[in-house]
Amino acid sequence: MKQRYNFLLINPWIYDFAAVNMWARPMGLLKVAEFLSSYNVTLYFIDCLDSFRIKRFNMGKYPKEPLPAPPILKGIKRRYGRYGISEHEFLKKIKEIPSPYVVLVTGIMTYWYPGVKRVIQLCKEVHPDVPLILGGIYPTLMSTHAEVETGADFIYTGRVDTKLLAMLESIGIKLEKATEKRPYYRLGFYKRMGYAPLLTSEGCPFRCSYCASGILWREFRQRPVEEVLREIEELVEIGVRDFAFYDDALLYRREEHIKPLLKGLRKILQRLPSHRRPRFHTPNGLHARYLDSEIAHLMRETGFKTIRMGLETVNPERQRIIGGKVYNEELRQSVAYLKEAGFKKEEIGVYLMYGLPGQHLEEVWEGVKFIMRLGVRVYLAEYSPIPGTEDWRMLVDKGVIKEDIDPLLTNNTVFSLLFSGYSEEDIKRLKDFVLEYNRAD
Repeated sequence: MKQRYNFLLINPWIYDFAAVNMWARPMGLLKVAEFLSSYNVTLYFIDCLDSFRIKRFNMGKYPKEPLPAPPILKGIKRRYGRYGISEHEFLKKIKEIPSPYVVLVTGIMTYWYPGVKRVIQLCKEVHPDVPLILGGIYPTLMSTHAEVETGADFIYTGRVDTKLLAMLESIGIKLEKATEKRPYYRLGFYKRMGYAPLLTSEGCPFRCSYCASGILWREFRQRPVEEVLREIEELVEIGVRDFAFYDDALLYRREEHIKPLLKGLRKILQRLPSHRRPRFHTPNGLHARYLDSEIAHLMRETGFKTIRMGLETVNPERQRIIGGKVYNEELRQSVAYLKEAGFKKEEIGVYLMYGLPGQHLEEVWEGVKFIMRLGVRVYLAEYSPIPGTEDWRMLVDKGVIKEDIDPLLTNNTVFSLLFSGYSEEDIKRLKDFVLEYNRAD
């Protein structure tokens, strides 16, 4: 009889100044669970962020425990803290789980590493001799920092594949195929599934100067439409009401992908009673260039409630420099299509960055006023440099940041205050102006 191994997978806390659950799940870690589900393992799972007060459309507000800010952030006049379940609850969960053969921890944002570090410390206190592997976006982008700072025994970089089997074999765990792979939502990790993120593709065909998608995913691949529709149907069956598309390029190749997907979705919805029909959201931002009249009407028919698009900046030259993903007139046209389809101001929002390298605050104000003239909501996005990107290299070369900068200083709340040249008062004035406008529906 094959030996069966206990594996413990952990999604750590967020340590930050602010955090809200916008339909988030640790998809990378859940993909690891799916990969392992076909082998001779028993999977246990702790999501430190599976605790929030439900707000509109199943979004949530995480509980926050105030903590002293790390010394390097002492000058930031914000309340720092840990978001998610309490340490007491975490320790209770980990002690209730049968002793694992290996612990796998994920790290997402690079500047959230204190949460990763604390989870690893507590794991080592409870299971000092159990090998611990850290993977995810953070160690992939900053492997040396993760190796030095976190206390993990092994650092895994990149997407999950047979490299993980080789790493496990190196520590004496040889896995064998046992069954068919199962989707994460069939593994029993979450007691309540009111919402689910959707990824209909991997990677991005664009190479924006500030984005790490091209580093994390070397290729762009869209999933078969029928596969995505089947996943949506199965999730609706188990009670999911809100779906959030987290694709980097959902509308790309629209005739082969999003249009067939929305038409298939329309057929599914026709078979459902009204109280079970799901709602759809695009928090990651859509490419306005590819949004046409047909897509806008299909989105309206299929229950899209939260439409977000990315503009980043209103300056045409900077738009070209950062990647040429979208230009002002393309955004203007896409908004017209959405309004023609029946979407209202409160349902349409546009992300606008501030703190981009070399960007004056006047440019941000111009962008705010441009979006306001379109009659949609403005969502300010604080710029944060990501290791390995073109922007990162430029900032290092110009001496703005050091290659070995503490990731805490790249936190989006922190970076604009310390490196953009904007005063805290100017940023507050901008935010207050936008907030007042957004509230006036």
